[in-house]
Amino acid sequence: MPAAITSANTVRRGRRSVLAGAAARGLLGGLAGAAAMTASQRLERAVTGRPASHVPGRTLLLLAGRSPSEGDRPGAATLTMVVATSAALGAVRGVWRASGLLRVRADVAQTVLRIIVDQTLENATGAGAPPRTWRQGEGVVEVLHAAVAAVATGAVVERLVEPVLESRRGTTSH
Repeated sequence: MPAAITSANTVRRGRRSVLAGAAARGLLGGLAGAAAMTASQRLERAVTGRPASHVPGRTLLLLAGRSPSEGDRPGAATLTMVVATSAALGAVRGVWRASGLLRVRADVAQTVLRIIVDQTLENATGAGAPPRTWRQGEGVVEVLHAAVAAVATGAVVERLVEPVLESRRGTTSH
């Protein structure tokens, strides 16, 4: 899109409107990320024999004021938490894209943010344990699944959101 058209559209619609639209379209990318992450987890578990984690579901139940036991396996809550987190991160990803954070840098940032969000919620509620206490290799698997979600989210967001708010101010001095 030519810069003059982009600038005119941005001014006419306003930054808030552009960001809200980018976030809304980013939600769609987040749903694609949730689907990709769920599929990669199922494939990985079929290969490794690792059991499914129900920590996200227990986290959601704790956030909702319930008291799940360690043995609870809330499948629907787990899926809901994965989808909700992915959708929220997709909205962030849409805003990043509109603002000019693109491709691989955005994939890396989203992967890290996913791990941070998951770990913060899981540890703050007491549903999960810090990564330093996990069995060897668990952290690598979690990062890989978060990366799958980030790349899938990005693939959709890069098609739906233009970087119309990308600025060139501050590129020569701070």
